[in-house]
Amino acid sequence: MKTRETKIINQGLEDEMEVWGYQPCLWKMVLVGVGAVCSGGLLLLLLYWLPEWGVKGTCTYTSLRDARTLLLRTTDEFRQWFRVRVHVMVASGRKPFDSLDLLSTSLLPNGDNIINSVHEEHHGKCSHTQTAQTNYFTHHSTKYYWSDVIQNFEVFQGLEDLKVSCAHIHSDHSSGLSKTLQEYRMLFFGENEIAVRVPSLFKLLIKEVLNPFYIFQLFSVILWSFEDYYYYATAIVFMSAISIATSLYTIKKQYVMLHDMVAAHSVVRVSVCRGNKDIEQALSTELVPGDVIIVPANGMIMPCDAVLIHGTCIVNESMLTGESVPVTKTSLPSVGEEASVSYNIEEHKRHTLFCGTRVIQTRFYAGELVKAVVVRTGFSTEKGQLVRSILYPKPTDFKLYRDAYLFLMCLVGVAGIGFIYTIVLSIMNKVPAKTIIIESLDIVTITVPPALPAAMTAGIVYAQRRLKHIGIFCISPQRINMCGQLNLVCFDKTGTLTEDGLDLWGIQRAEEDSFSPPESDAAKESLVTSAFVACMASCHSLTNIEGELSGDPLDLKMFSATGWILEEPTEEETALHNPIMPTVVRPPKRIVPEANQNNQLTQNMELPELSPCEIGIVRQFPFSSALQRMSVVVRRLGEKHMDAYLKGAPEVVAILCKQHTVPQSFTETLETYTRQGFRVIALAHRQLESKLSWHKVQSLSRDLIETNMDFLGLIIMQNKIKVETAGVLQELRKANIRTLMVTGDNMLTGISVARDCGMVRTHEKVIIADAVPPKESQPASITWHYTENHQTIKDHQTVEMNLEEQEEGYDKRVTQLEHNYHFAVSGRAFAVIMEHFPQLVQKLVLRATVFARMAPDQKTQLVEVLQSIDYTVGMCGDGANDCGALKRAHSGISLSELEASVASPFTSSTANISCVPNLIREGRAALITSFCVFKFMALYSIIQYVSVTLLYSILSNLGDFQFLFIDIAIILIIAFTMSLNPAWKELVCHRPPSSLISGPLLFSVLTQILTSLVFQVLVFLLVRQQVWYETWTPQSDACNISSFSLSLNVTNPHDHKNIRNYENTSLFYISSFQYISVAIIFSKGKPFRQPSYKNWPFMLSCIGLYTFLLLIMLYPVPAIDKFLEIVCVPHDWRVTLVIIVVVNAAVSFMLEILILDIILWRLVFRENQGANAPHSPPSADTPQEANDHWGSSFLSWLFCRRNKPPKVRYMHVALELQDDTDWPPRPSTITYANDTQSQNSDPL
Repeated sequence: MKTRETKIINQGLEDEMEVWGYQPCLWKMVLVGVGAVCSGGLLLLLLYWLPEWGVKGTCTYTSLRDARTLLLRTTDEFRQWFRVRVHVMVASGRKPFDSLDLLSTSLLPNGDNIINSVHEEHHGKCSHTQTAQTNYFTHHSTKYYWSDVIQNFEVFQGLEDLKVSCAHIHSDHSSGLSKTLQEYRMLFFGENEIAVRVPSLFKLLIKEVLNPFYIFQLFSVILWSFEDYYYYATAIVFMSAISIATSLYTIKKQYVMLHDMVAAHSVVRVSVCRGNKDIEQALSTELVPGDVIIVPANGMIMPCDAVLIHGTCIVNESMLTGESVPVTKTSLPSVGEEASVSYNIEEHKRHTLFCGTRVIQTRFYAGELVKAVVVRTGFSTEKGQLVRSILYPKPTDFKLYRDAYLFLMCLVGVAGIGFIYTIVLSIMNKVPAKTIIIESLDIVTITVPPALPAAMTAGIVYAQRRLKHIGIFCISPQRINMCGQLNLVCFDKTGTLTEDGLDLWGIQRAEEDSFSPPESDAAKESLVTSAFVACMASCHSLTNIEGELSGDPLDLKMFSATGWILEEPTEEETALHNPIMPTVVRPPKRIVPEANQNNQLTQNMELPELSPCEIGIVRQFPFSSALQRMSVVVRRLGEKHMDAYLKGAPEVVAILCKQHTVPQSFTETLETYTRQGFRVIALAHRQLESKLSWHKVQSLSRDLIETNMDFLGLIIMQNKIKVETAGVLQELRKANIRTLMVTGDNMLTGISVARDCGMVRTHEKVIIADAVPPKESQPASITWHYTENHQTIKDHQTVEMNLEEQEEGYDKRVTQLEHNYHFAVSGRAFAVIMEHFPQLVQKLVLRATVFARMAPDQKTQLVEVLQSIDYTVGMCGDGANDCGALKRAHSGISLSELEASVASPFTSSTANISCVPNLIREGRAALITSFCVFKFMALYSIIQYVSVTLLYSILSNLGDFQFLFIDIAIILIIAFTMSLNPAWKELVCHRPPSSLISGPLLFSVLTQILTSLVFQVLVFLLVRQQVWYETWTPQSDACNISSFSLSLNVTNPHDHKNIRNYENTSLFYISSFQYISVAIIFSKGKPFRQPSYKNWPFMLSCIGLYTFLLLIMLYPVPAIDKFLEIVCVPHDWRVTLVIIVVVNAAVSFMLEILILDIILWRLVFRENQGANAPHSPPSADTPQEANDHWGSSFLSWLFCRRNKPPKVRYMHVALELQDDTDWPPRPSTITYANDTQSQNSDPL
């Protein structure tokens, strides 16, 4: 057999896929056609459900270049298959950025199919032009084009594909595209639109109906119709119709909502530059990468991703980030070191306007319009990728759903046994062939509950409704169950654990080589003309929007502390001046004269005494999370030179300053503040050369300006911990849920906040892993710093005593759970460790609690690492820098005011972390509800299966109305009301099971199946032993009720199906009670749900059904008996049945509650569910504890669970660390990348 080469597309990306090429094969297609006809279309359905079979069954393997059909398979854990068709495009080139010389000015070929003869005739005059054919296919709204160079399919994202530098964008792409080149590129990139096509109801209906479950239902209905079970068949059709209608309504509504969200402002008119001078109006759908658009002064909603090359924009990016704070976008650097770097949309996002974001205002030169080069269009844009992730979500990887399918396969296996049993029994009894076929297939339909999907969904729908009631909105309901399994939650710090707003605690100015005493008031008159206050007043990205100052909360607090006023030029003022009209800041007029009068006593670093205090902001270098700083170039009114002001992380600012201007006590002072949890920002100043002109400044690189600065001092901001934070974190700790802090703030500030909020307890030490990359001959290294422990001697003694006790007598499995140290890692160190110390990553994240100075992509990377060691990860952030991590986590919750955030599965309208335990509680309740409903539906199938199998042995069956009563009156009502239990009010220390294939659940289901089987067989045999028993006929008179017998005789002279008999009646009674008793037993409350007696719809249903069944059993009503096709039995037998029902319920209750919940769960199945479980030190065993220990040992041996290795990776790592004497590393040691041993260094 020919070796099949596997190619990879999107290699290394989230949507990486394997691809194989195929060509249609005539003889295979003929065979499939014959098979489809012979199977009545079932073969076509099978090939529809299994795309890989469909392709392999109708095509032959070929090379990708010659393929007409492709088979794709994702490389992730889901291994999804897709079938796509290859198209051919005819164009003047093979790539969108080919040279203009290849193009004909009049060639406008078709972009979707091979140019046909009509098209060639239409363009006959250019048919001689040399053209190239390019194969392409479309998958998930992305086009893939064949490349002869790489011999594979590739995606054209946009201008980034050229890998051009920022300077080249200015020089080569700033003039715009000709119309011909724009039309050529549109062939490859298509129209610039994020097209969310709302499928027609008919198309959705066909797709929904072809679901395997509904096909099975159709098969069942046809079968029941042959048996004249019209009522039951009608009920199933009615239920399926409601289910399909509900599903169609929901899907259609989601499509319409997404379409409306995307369609709003998606098509606008834009001004496009054609060549250097020409400007034309065009629709935004015509834009292609390389086009130059003009951003109007009054703003616009961006129809594409574009990079600014002239001017400045203020943008609201809340659509992408959930953060409504306006962001300032500046033009792309054109000269200097920054300009030589290749343009990257992520690295240069401060210069990039993203699709869907709103440009609020622009800043520009008169005569020089605000221009931007289109970088990406359509689904390649940031907004397009977000919409794609919603349109084509990954399957929810949750063990419950996988196990549910396995369980259904088991039920199908049971059905198979019944199928064979029925056939054999029927042949032995010489039953007609038609009856054998119908009854043997009927037993299969009984084992798969028709209401299972609807019943399973009900619990999630109810949980979603309860979450909405407490202000948590959900756009991914399947993830609610996942929340019930969370055992680790990552928290952002600012705005999440701490207050969003910062309060100015004070300032500390630098004078010569030391700090002056801290000052609380930055607005006092003596400081008005100081460079320090000038920096506070000008170094920010604030703007006036509709008369209100808007911008970053830190900038707002800092600026308001100065008491200065910000004035921005109007459009009219800007148009009147050749140079740009700057934003101006100045102190209130009432204090300016006084400030000028008091200028005779000049201070160090003050500006010239006679200068007015008005300052114009000439250029802004926005804050960059990668650089951790921002700067501005300003000119004071009347001055001939300009000044540069810088603010940022103190460690970064100090490096950019002249060392003699940085106070000697800088490090100690900074540590003092950060240890107390203060947010510290450093300021710096530099006087620029007089020869610098306004225009020259606009083209300068920030690296040239942000150097050789004079250190001004520190701003100390107080970031208070939210009132709810400590309580919530303590609740999560008690619930055995590990908590981490992932922040962009300073390391020591993060550690201080972690201690203050209880994430790190008083007696626990924190080890800072400070990693540095390799330099010259030195390999990468990690230095381990131990921070000071703020604790008393008593705390030390307590810890030592606990550890000693553990070493003496505590179980080894528990010692690794004792948390007495935490790691703290910075973003820089995290990057080095990921690259150079991969063997330490898992060890480190197992104990790391504080991650500081983390970039947004590093937060996502951290979530992935935690997931790789089998943590179920939650992420809680404010939506600004956490979008990637929120999407990547199993459960991301955004603390945003937006009711529905595209970035996060869950969004809380309550701006504190109290939503996290609420979400976990509801998740646990929904998960337990899913288990309860699934177990109940499985038992319902088996109970009914047993009843029917027993009745088949006497050539009988349940009646049509008996089926109807059981399925509608009992099962549906119970299944939908048992899901209504609200969540339990507390989080307990263990999680619900995540798998149906687990000891407790299997024990529960199997024991209840056995109990039901035993009691049904008992009743079946007992009734045949009764003295009054006989083969029932219409003339039978076991009750001595002649009128009833007569009426039966008259109404139904013949009972062809043998429904009415004593066995049927007895089994109907006993099974009806079994359904209700297992529902009550499985509907568990504490510790994850409220008790069932608080679920009044469920209780009323159970009481009502019990009452009705007891009434018709003890006091028969002829009309009801006639309707349900049950016969009259003696009163003594009815009493016996009641006793059997009571005993059955008692046995079921004892097996489930006493044996499983109390004995087995407590002694055998309970396992440690995290490496962070809080454990108290062992004490002398009480007699009860000794018995428990003995019982646990015996039962664990009996169930083969002694020394069973943990299933999850993080527990394996924890057990390995338990035996590692060199972990954690000792204080003041260094670990090198090429060493396995730690080497001692000098004390740090």
